[in-house]
Amino acid sequence: MTPVFLTVDTELMWRHHCARLPLAEQVARSIEPAGVGVACQLRMLAEHGLKACFFVDPMPAAIHGVGVVRAIVEPILAAGQEVQLHLHPNWMGAAAGDGGERHGVFELVDLDRAAQQALLAKAIDWLVEAGCQRPVAFRAGSYAANDDTIDALAALGIDYDSSHNGSAHPWPSGLSLPPGRIAPVAHRGLVECPVTLIEEAPGRLRHFQICALSVGEMRAALDHAAREDHAAVTIVSHGFELANRAGTAANAVHVRRFEALCAMLAERRDVLPTTWYRDRPAMRLGQADRPLPANRLRTARRRAEQLWSNWVAEHAA
Repeated sequence: MTPVFLTVDTELMWRHHCARLPLAEQVARSIEPAGVGVACQLRMLAEHGLKACFFVDPMPAAIHGVGVVRAIVEPILAAGQEVQLHLHPNWMGAAAGDGGERHGVFELVDLDRAAQQALLAKAIDWLVEAGCQRPVAFRAGSYAANDDTIDALAALGIDYDSSHNGSAHPWPSGLSLPPGRIAPVAHRGLVECPVTLIEEAPGRLRHFQICALSVGEMRAALDHAAREDHAAVTIVSHGFELANRAGTAANAVHVRRFEALCAMLAERRDVLPTTWYRDRPAMRLGQADRPLPANRLRTARRRAEQLWSNWVAEHAA
């Protein structure tokens, strides 16, 4: 079997802070935009009997307090899904209502090892204070991790990282691993679980994300992983990803993709079971798994769909 990590990066969106929206509106547009946010995803996951990991960023606690993080994680935990650690460092140094005038660095890799470890330790404390178990897995915001990040995570007792994304390599996803690495691998004291990739065109990689792949590409990637007996599949979504950028209207194409993905995973649960990091599933480390090869027709269909869906979503009320 090939374990599947279905992951949802869950965060307050910086753009809403910069727009000086009231905190309640920032939360609404980031976490529950247009009725297709986290609650909607939790409902679809439950309907299909799937496990998912919500990588939650606790850093807005730096300016809003831990209460805002607690409000985000409580529904996830109540639904029986897991919460692990996500982190966007720019919230450090920010101030409520300043429109983003003050902020910390935007990418974790712009900090040295000691500064990264201190920030990660603070984020872990906030997540635990918000009511979560101590995290065992991490994904950097924007996939911005390097080997200093991995060393810091290992020192803090984190067992898994999922920041390696070959489509964003070597920056900001800067681990010393090949861009095409998609199989889990032991790396500097923990297990790296890279984001799954497909080839968009020969030599050009695209990551397995709801807003990035069509239903046809997702189906082909899952069947490829099952057929080739991959060591794992790691899929990315976001709490806000099924809505437009403003968080004011649903993106119908993205909603259909998430629904289709849930159905496909439910149909394939015998060979592609969804799992949690906290389960510490048995994984074959270091396999030479390769991304789904490029298919010109699949890519062309997705590009046409993407143009249409983005136009419709951004022009919706």
